[in-house]
Amino acid sequence: MPTYELSINGRTRRVEASAETPLLWVLRDRLALSGTKYGCGVGVCGACTVLQDGRAVRSCQIPVSEAVGHTFVTIEGLAKGGSLHPVQRAWIANDVAQCGYCQPGAILTACSLLREHPHPNDAQIDAAYEGFVCRCGTYQRMRRAVRDAGGKS
Repeated sequence: MPTYELSINGRTRRVEASAETPLLWVLRDRLALSGTKYGCGVGVCGACTVLQDGRAVRSCQIPVSEAVGHTFVTIEGLAKGGSLHPVQRAWIANDVAQCGYCQPGAILTACSLLREHPHPNDAQIDAAYEGFVCRCGTYQRMRRAVRDAGGKS
C-alpha cells in the first residue's frame, strides 16, 4: 500500500492508503480526526467539508492520491492557541448547533465564504450552503452567525 504525505492542520502526516481512498476516511480512520463527518458519500450534504488551501471542499470526493500537495484544515485545526476561531464564536453566540452533526462542515463552509466575501449578503451565504443538509434546520441561525463573524475571520 502506498504512503502519502499530507498537510493536515499545520502538520505533515504520513498515511498508508490505497490511492482511491477518500480523504474523509483517511482523516477519520487513519488520523483519528473524527470531527469530519460522513453524511451522504456523494459530495452533496456538506457533513464532510474541510478546507483545502482555504476553500471548502467535500472530503468524501477527494482521493487521498489527489490530496498530496494541498493544505487541509479540519474542524480540529481551526482554533489557534486555545482561542476559538471567530466563526466558532459566532456559532456559539447564535446558538446554531442542535444535534451538531453537520456543524463542523457548516463552520468550515462559513470560513471559506468569509475568506472570499468578508461581509457576505444573504444571497452569497445561501449560495455557499446550497445543497448543504442540516437535519435540525438551523439555516437561519447559520446565516446570522456568518453575518456576525463577517470581517472578523
